[in-house]
Amino acid sequence: GAFDAYSRSLSRHMPKYIPGNPVITVENMPGAGSLIAANHLYKAANPDGLTIGNFIGSVLMGQVLGQKGIEFDARRFEYVGAPARYYPVCLFSKASGITSLEKWIDSKTAVKMGGIGQGTSGDNTIRLLRATIGLPIQLVSGYKGMAEIRLATEAGEVAGTCVGPRTVWQKALEAAEVVPVLQVTPKPAPDFPKVPLAIDLAKNEENRKLIEVGVHNDSAIALTYALPPKTPKDLVATLRRGFMDTMKDGEFVSEMKKARLDVDPVAGEEVERIINDAFKLDAALLGKLKDIFYK
Repeated sequence: GAFDAYSRSLSRHMPKYIPGNPVITVENMPGAGSLIAANHLYKAANPDGLTIGNFIGSVLMGQVLGQKGIEFDARRFEYVGAPARYYPVCLFSKASGITSLEKWIDSKTAVKMGGIGQGTSGDNTIRLLRATIGLPIQLVSGYKGMAEIRLATEAGEVAGTCVGPRTVWQKALEAAEVVPVLQVTPKPAPDFPKVPLAIDLAKNEENRKLIEVGVHNDSAIALTYALPPKTPKDLVATLRRGFMDTMKDGEFVSEMKKARLDVDPVAGEEVERIINDAFKLDAALLGKLKDIFYK
């Protein structure tokens, strides 16, 4: 998926922008929608600048919402940055018959959608659409990753899912085997200028706010890279600078373009601000989000 693709490309190009040109190796640590990786970075990794964690932003928001299994304080990580905003699009196979928003809304039965696990961004998005727009949805969760959900969609186990539509879905999109029906973005993505926006369908202002906080803000930090707490500030500054310089590197940008991955970086300071602001959100709003995501 996109997380692995970004990290492997960063490992090839970011050393140019770090003193000493160190070798960067990628170690996959799957499990619990990247919660295992986040907990490991917080509890076990040495704060010496030699370990960078990459995990989905929804686990960071999960602490604010009381997600089970979290063994970290998101405010204590040192954030390096995110290579792009990862706004989700709801994709369905042509075979499912859900080829437009109208057909989804008019479906007489709940449409099966694949998810990875409670608290992950895909599951959160799907649950939020069901709650704020009233779309007919049956969430089928527990798949090990997005590649497995794509295979389940091809096999007809589920109709589709909501996801950043790159990497594992790109070929299916190009072959018109899956159809983008709804995008959960603040404004239309360049690739999908005519696909409806979820926020325009929200039933009231409160539901619009739930979508903004629950998905739009979360998507800005979805691809976050972070360091353990207590990493020395000079190392944090060096890695933040190296990360942002890599985002402008011609070879890196060309590689991402070839992989059909966006480069729209979020600086570490901005990720930090988004996380800190999340802890200041209205308690009633957070309570509603918690009910939607975890009940």
